[in-house]
Parts: sequence; C-alpha cells; structure tokens
Amino acid sequence: MILRNGPKIMRKILIALLFFSCVEGNELMLKEIKDIGSDSIRVTFKLDKVSYLNSYALNNPSRIVIEVNQSELKNIIDEPYNYPIKKVRASSDGDISKIVVDLYESVYWKKPWQVQTNNGVLLNLEIKKDRNIKKNIRDIIVAIDAGHGGKDPGAVGKNNILEKDITLLIARELERTLRDTKGYKPVMIRNDDSFVDLNDRYQDARKVGADIFVSIHADAFRLAAVKGASVFIWSEEASSITAKNLSKKELRNNPSVKSKIGKLDVDDFDEDAARTLYQLVYEAKIKNSKILGDKVLEQLKRDPFTKIHKKQVEYADFRVLKSIDIPSILVESGFISNPDDAKRLKGKAGRRMIARSVFLGIHNYFKEKPKPNTFMESMPDHVIYEIQKGDVLSEIAIRFGVTVETISNDNNLRNKPIYPGQFLKLYI
Repeated sequence: MILRNGPKIMRKILIALLFFSCVEGNELMLKEIKDIGSDSIRVTFKLDKVSYLNSYALNNPSRIVIEVNQSELKNIIDEPYNYPIKKVRASSDGDISKIVVDLYESVYWKKPWQVQTNNGVLLNLEIKKDRNIKKNIRDIIVAIDAGHGGKDPGAVGKNNILEKDITLLIARELERTLRDTKGYKPVMIRNDDSFVDLNDRYQDARKVGADIFVSIHADAFRLAAVKGASVFIWSEEASSITAKNLSKKELRNNPSVKSKIGKLDVDDFDEDAARTLYQLVYEAKIKNSKILGDKVLEQLKRDPFTKIHKKQVEYADFRVLKSIDIPSILVESGFISNPDDAKRLKGKAGRRMIARSVFLGIHNYFKEKPKPNTFMESMPDHVIYEIQKGDVLSEIAIRFGVTVETISNDNNLRNKPIYPGQFLKLYI
C-alpha cells in the first residue's frame, strides 16, 4: 500500500524522534525557596531547557501542582518550609516530573514562568498569603503581541503612517484595560519600538505562561479602496487568497524565519516537533483559537466605526500563532492604505474601539472556556475595574462598552466624584 502523504508523515516522525533526542538530559532540580517580601515566597527550580508545563491548584488539601513534560528528576525533592508552605516535593512518572507545593491554606499564586539564563532555565513559582481568599487563585495571563517594531516597520501608509506604531498603540490600550481589571494580567511581547524575531514572540508567550496570545497588526494594499478588520488563526493551508498573500508577505518580511527553524538554541522549546508529540493538545488549541477568534470578530462587527474585511475567522500560516497549546489569534485592525481606516487608526478613539473589541472578545471567550483557579471559574456576571489617575466615567464606559448611567446605578455613585484606587463593578 502506498501512503499518499508518506513523505510528510515520515518528516513528522523524524521531527518527533529528533525532539525526543533533544529532551534527553532535561534535568529538573530545586534551586531555592526564598521569601521576597510582602508576604510572598518564590520557589525556583532549574531546568536544562524551556519546557511544556501544565500547572493547576487543588483546594482540599491545598496544593499547587506543576507538571514538567519531557524532563527527568535525578535527585529526590522533599523540602519542608515555613508557613504557608508545608513542603515542596517532586516525583517522576515516565517522562513527566510532577512538582507539588503543599500548603497550609489558600494562597494567591502566579502561574509558573521560565527564564533563560547563561546557565540553564529557571522555573519560577510565586505564592502570596491572602487571608481574604477561600480558594487558591491566580490571574489570567494574556500575551499581547504588537506586530513588527524596530527595523521592521510593517506596512506603510500615506503620510508615512507605520504599522509598527499603530499596533503598539492599540496593544497599549488593550494592556491598560486588562491591567486595571481585577483577575487579568497582560504581558507585552514588546513594549517599545524594538525588533522581536517571530520565533521569539511565541516562545516568550510560553515562557511567561500565557493563557492566550493576541497578535495585533494592520495592513496595506495597492488598492486604496480595500478596507476593514479581520481575525486569523493558524493553519498550514490558507483559507483565502488574502490569507495566502499575507502568509507570503510574512515570510518575505522575515526571511530569517524559515532558516531559524531547526536551528533553535539548545535550551529553546521546539514547537514544530512538539506539534507531533502532543497532537491532541494541539488540536484542542486550534479549536479554542477558533472560539477566541469568533468572540473577537463578533465584537468587531458590533463596533460602528470599524468595517469588517472578512466576515469569518480566516486561516493562515502565520508563524507567530504556532504555539502547540496556547490559543492564539492575529487581529488585522484595518488597512492603513485606506484613507478611512488610516484616519480611524491614527486617532485614539479608533484605536480604543479596536482594543475594546479585543478585550470584550477575550472576556467572552473565558465565559465559554473558563480557566480553573481564576476569577472566571465561578462565572461572574461582572468585572472589577480599579480607577486610575485621569479616568472619567465616560471614558471608562467607552472602554468597556457600557453606559455612564449603568455604571452610576450599579455602583450607587449618584453624581459622587470618583477617585484613583476606587473599584467599580462593571456588568459586561
């Protein structure tokens, strides 16, 4: 029998075998347990390379568990500590090392993150005492990727409008909303006009333990009449001519992408090889990316100022979306080659509307796919927003898609002044 896709299957098998050979020697060790002030404790482990992690918390008994895939534990970890930690221990189950942090009571914890150093990879976990919580809880981590940057300007519109500038401004709007909304933690892949390689973007999302990944872009086309926003998820096969052309443009603008695959640093995580090893995980990620994309696109369609270029979520071979387990989308906010789109995206109001659509889409995604151990697990009907210096109710209302009257009634303001540090309930 002749296999129609024989070469492709053999390639995947070879990649998988290569991945298995690369992970040998990925040893897990306990480095230190340290008080870092403000009732917080950091537990640090050492690994040979960035790894695929699963982490979760249990409440009865209270503990935090980290599963480090494709790793080995040569020395037993069984380290008692001071309140609120009872003990830090680890055991092996095949090629998975399971870390367990036993606790006296519930804590606020930060999802584990990984840091590459000159001497291996540090795996960090932070916990904080909090007598006001009854269950172990953490923030939802959203990786925000402002497209292009530095020497890569991206698309260029009339009057020298640069895509890299527009994407960073939209990303900062989204970051602010997430940052000041209790239970969310945004992480910017780039926070200034710096160049970040495409491979580093999704790998950075893995290192910070992102729950989802959102890449913000704009576009340009030779015909100025082409306009509107689109949402993409990853696929080897493009879903339209537009998606295919954008995929080709990404490769033209980033010629190092193809050559770098297979030449990763020894302590990097190989997403391509892992796709074959963790096929079910990857398939779930694609399904969840589609749900996330649909939720964001639904909000973009409701924005009266944003036209839609593609009415359905598109598929394209965007390298930046290829994480095996992190739901990932790319939002094309409009065409800066179009006068209407350019005017909208140059103005703060237009960028805020894009950021609002993305935020509401993210929040609606977690309503459908709630993350355990986060505030969304209990399916709240509202979010808590902390007022910042310079905030006014009208801008808060625009940012969250509600009315000033609703905010006032729900929070019993009755024309009272608002102040920084005050918390508002927003029903969205």
